[in-house]
Amino acid sequence: MERKSKIERNTKETQVEIELDLDGTGKADVTTGIPFLDHMLTLFTVHGFFDLTVKAKGDIEVDLHHTVEDVGLVLGEVLDAALGDRKGIKRYGYAITPMDEALGKVALDLSKRPFLVYNLPEAPGGDDNTFGPYLAREFFRAFSVKGGINLHINVDYGDNYHHIIESVFKSLGRALDEAVSFDDRIVGVRSSKGAL
Repeated sequence: MERKSKIERNTKETQVEIELDLDGTGKADVTTGIPFLDHMLTLFTVHGFFDLTVKAKGDIEVDLHHTVEDVGLVLGEVLDAALGDRKGIKRYGYAITPMDEALGKVALDLSKRPFLVYNLPEAPGGDDNTFGPYLAREFFRAFSVKGGINLHINVDYGDNYHHIIESVFKSLGRALDEAVSFDDRIVGVRSSKGAL
């Protein structure tokens, strides 16, 4: 069973095309016009063992927000499509990843009930013109909503926003890899209700 999907989203502000293979090898081809976002999505891909292609163009001369949010939306949509009925998957994932002085923790549930908890230490880079903690939150919110993910992100400490965000993206890849993996003991979806 192939767990791949490709989705395009075109608006007056952005053009985003994303292709995802959940059972890949960690190959990333990412171009968003925002180099730090490209770097973070590459880390997510490598540490999650996905194959990911992202081609995005947006009105980054206005600000980065539209592109960041729309990439998050489409990545969530493509994940949801690749998961299909979500039968047989572990559903839950958790990872802790150190990056120098920062320690990122991600717990997630592919429940189709989106929710984002986002706790980071105070760090620089909180406006629309820097891919810092503020725009990272917008990305994760969009991703969780469209992907149907209950996503908890907690970084207890860290001084450098690059390290903080990097620890989170690596943890997200690792946690998602665990959650989308199959377990032979799971019949149907992993829920006492029999449905997500």
